[in-house]
Amino acid sequence: MRSLRVLLTCFACLLPFAALAQSAEAPAAEISLELNALEDVGSACRLTFLVTNQSGTTIDEAVFETVIFDTEGSVVTLSLFDFRDLPLDRPRVRQFDLPEMSCTTVGRALINGASSCVVKGSQSDICQSTLTLSSRIEVELLG
Repeated sequence: MRSLRVLLTCFACLLPFAALAQSAEAPAAEISLELNALEDVGSACRLTFLVTNQSGTTIDEAVFETVIFDTEGSVVTLSLFDFRDLPLDRPRVRQFDLPEMSCTTVGRALINGASSCVVKGSQSDICQSTLTLSSRIEVELLG
């Protein structure tokens, strides 16, 4: 019985260290892409994205094929959005204008895939395999 009590006491002493080790685990590798805002600018609708690269590597070039749907669900445009370089663990804001389109007609946006993703001079699938999408506004961002 005494050895069981000693064993339980040792186990109880180790619990805080186990919790500390779990909290020190690295976050999942991801490229977080958030549709942050829409704004009418002249005759164009400006889409503002917040992107954070937590993939574990600096990305030299990231270009995503993006489809814009109107509020009726019809495809309005298919474009390549060049997010340029994405430094590791540093948020970046990127803006893209949809010419001759009011923001009130934008229903949702679809990231159709990575058209180009360059890491250390070579194409990589990291832009597709670690991509997570969200929207801060009512316009849905799909992928």
